[in-house]
Amino acid sequence: MRRSGSAAPQPIRYHAEAATLGHTGGSAARVKEANTVNLAPRTRKAVLTLHIVSSGAWIGIDVLVAVLAGVGLTSGSDAARGLALRALGEYVVTPMLVSALVCLGTGVLLGLATKWGLVRYWWVAVKLVMTLVLCTLILVALQPDMPHVAAAGVAIEAGQDPVTDISFLVYPPAVSLTALVVATLLSVYKPWGRRRPRTAPARVSERRHTVAA
Repeated sequence: MRRSGSAAPQPIRYHAEAATLGHTGGSAARVKEANTVNLAPRTRKAVLTLHIVSSGAWIGIDVLVAVLAGVGLTSGSDAARGLALRALGEYVVTPMLVSALVCLGTGVLLGLATKWGLVRYWWVAVKLVMTLVLCTLILVALQPDMPHVAAAGVAIEAGQDPVTDISFLVYPPAVSLTALVVATLLSVYKPWGRRRPRTAPARVSERRHTVAA
């Protein structure tokens, strides 16, 4: 014989199911909001791989710049100085710029396709600003001076004093390598959290509505 009060738990089970459905819908909405660009898993991994490779190439080219600049500024051999400066002035900036732009583009795509966003988290926003500044410096500060660096190398090889002061070559690798190391640390440790507090989850209001009902 069924008890008269046996039907009482049914509304509770119904509310629990509704809360679960509301939670699932809220999670899907949050994921959809976070991912501005939808990438298939294989595509996302390919973009991530390209981002890592391009950033590693960028760091490697900066190390090469530091070596060539050091040889060009401090070597006791005019032949070595001239060769280093000519190589630096003629061949280095283009691959550096390409790797920097690829790193920037893939980083932006990954930000739009993942929960991190572009400016949602502090570490991503700071890394994005640093990358933009470095790309800009390559275009407006480093690249225009490279013909003068190559000409200085030719003059030194010919036994002449360079017309252009090349002492500024100390700064580009120092600034760029420092910034890239900081950007790498930001990617690994992800400090500082979100730029703005999270909104209250939808399931909280649904549960309050259930309790009130």
